[in-house]
Amino acid sequence: MINARPFAVAALLFAGLVLSSVPASAQAPAWKDLFKNGSLDGFQIVSGSATYKVVDGVLVGTTTEGSPNTFLATNAPLKDFELEFEVKVDDELNSGVQVRSHLAKEGEKPEGAGGPLPAGRLYGPQCEISIDGHAGNFYDEARRGVWWSGLTSTEAIRTDAAKAAFKKGEWNSYRIVVVGDHFQSWINGVPTADFRQPHDPEGHIGFQVHGIANGTGPYSVRWRSVRLKNLN
Repeated sequence: MINARPFAVAALLFAGLVLSSVPASAQAPAWKDLFKNGSLDGFQIVSGSATYKVVDGVLVGTTTEGSPNTFLATNAPLKDFELEFEVKVDDELNSGVQVRSHLAKEGEKPEGAGGPLPAGRLYGPQCEISIDGHAGNFYDEARRGVWWSGLTSTEAIRTDAAKAAFKKGEWNSYRIVVVGDHFQSWINGVPTADFRQPHDPEGHIGFQVHGIANGTGPYSVRWRSVRLKNLN
């Protein structure tokens, strides 16, 4: 009988040589750290007048009295991606992160919206950041004005554990994955959203500072360890 072992070893060595010759970027998508160097390059402030700055690698968004919802949005739209971050929000404020969202043109009335939007208004799916049990669910910001779990009949994932996943007054870990028509989120490792919808094949990511009433604030939301993996 022919000893096949030398041939198997040779095959494994050859495969290893082939893999080692492939650039790492071609083997797997790479993570990109956002805001780590203190820069907001690649982003724009839209829809409102809240302020954003980076302090020791932490993105700090702070309310401006009388301003509508404000977003620090990517300049360029994205398709498939994975986004991870830790977030802490003042108890009086709620926030969110837009994904696959769109900048309205003058007079544009998106399907499902109650009327035309102001030019530059960011609208679309938003992963909620709040202490009221909705965190991790996706809201259709400035468009249909409802939760995507209801629109897609996926309320089953909004379990007691999902509703309790966000910890008040603490840093909370988020993971958001959007591939094709599939949207998913996790908070502190707990699944909080899982649905499909084909209406937003690409769009901007945007970090929200919610508008506040006159005579209130200022309040802040903070993001740290923000990293993005482009899956296209």
